[in-house]
Amino acid sequence: MEPLDHLEHLDKQLVDELAQVARETVRDELREQTRKQRRTAMLYGASGAVALYAGGALALALGLGIATSLPGWAAALITAAVLGVVAYALRGAARPRHPHPSAPSHGVTAGRSSATPGGMGMPYPPRPTEAPRWPGHDPDGPHHRA
Repeated sequence: MEPLDHLEHLDKQLVDELAQVARETVRDELREQTRKQRRTAMLYGASGAVALYAGGALALALGLGIATSLPGWAAALITAAVLGVVAYALRGAARPRHPHPSAPSHGVTAGRSSATPGGMGMPYPPRPTEAPRWPGHDPDGPHHRA
């Protein structure tokens, strides 16, 4: 039985080495994926920051253009109103018009959920239509008997 003990030790050592190689391979793959995702996220963030500055410059140009014919305060007010309308239109465009076919239909009216302002589901569970029943329980109780 002595040779079997030696093989058992080799099997355990082989399994440990294979597990270590598998861990290192998975770790390297995850590092590579996160490196790519981090780069993509940084590019999206930089794109958003540049777009924000571009929007500010556009709003400034609009305000200065209006200010040539109106007082500065009126131009700023009109620019703010225009930006508010654009923001409202973008908010409306971001909301889905029709619910997803696989989404549950409870609480949805005219394409929007009435349960919560964000439409993310019900704020509380639905109320049961009748009291729960269990064996041996008289729902009327002894006080209703004649």
